[in-house]
Amino acid sequence: MKDCILTVAENRPLTKEVYHMALRGDVRAFTAPGQFLNLKLEGQFLRRPISVCDLGEDSVTIIYKVVGRGTAQMAAMLPGEKLRALTGLGNGYDLTDAGEAPLLIGGGVGVPPMYLLAKRLLALGKPVQAVLGFNRASEVFYEEEFRALGCAVTVATADGSYGVRGFVTDALPETYSYYYCCGPEPMLRAVYRTAKGSGQLSFEKRMGCGFGACMGCSCKTITGYKRICREGPVLRKEEILWED
Repeated sequence: MKDCILTVAENRPLTKEVYHMALRGDVRAFTAPGQFLNLKLEGQFLRRPISVCDLGEDSVTIIYKVVGRGTAQMAAMLPGEKLRALTGLGNGYDLTDAGEAPLLIGGGVGVPPMYLLAKRLLALGKPVQAVLGFNRASEVFYEEEFRALGCAVTVATADGSYGVRGFVTDALPETYSYYYCCGPEPMLRAVYRTAKGSGQLSFEKRMGCGFGACMGCSCKTITGYKRICREGPVLRKEEILWED
């Protein structure tokens, strides 16, 4: 973890509510796809945890959805403005389990961390399939970016206005070696119950500190309580314990 100042290099809308922000600064604390940063916003008490979409030598790209005052404040930021951030947070995806034909499953703002993961897997010479889920056609983003990397992409929309009608579980391919997943909890539950074989799932949770001190984002697993911000957000399928 590193506490640093990042500079906004780009901030633009991808859809009506989803924005792409590129930040420049010291990003050496990030070691794996699936990690996140925690942004401090002026006038806001809690920081905003946001997954990493892409990394450069001195840059990090995040994609966020405007859902409240904090993210609305972010959407109004201009290039050159500064943000204080805790970087290199969380436990990311483990690529050693990928096998020969990994599958990436992302839903909504769970899509962005799949992008950096896809780049890393492709760099290892592995063909990547990606299933991206959205509510409707107007909310689809990053489909072409995944295709440009060389991924085989399937898009599912809940209302059937684009791609496969239904949820990501309706668009899963027949064959794959291992899966990686990120999205809202109902989607994670559905993937857990539907997808074949083993995988890793990244959880979204409200956080206080973002680095494991406050215990506010703890969840129960088969081996006891784990902190989503510290031992997560990525958990292996075999350790997940769903509580109704």
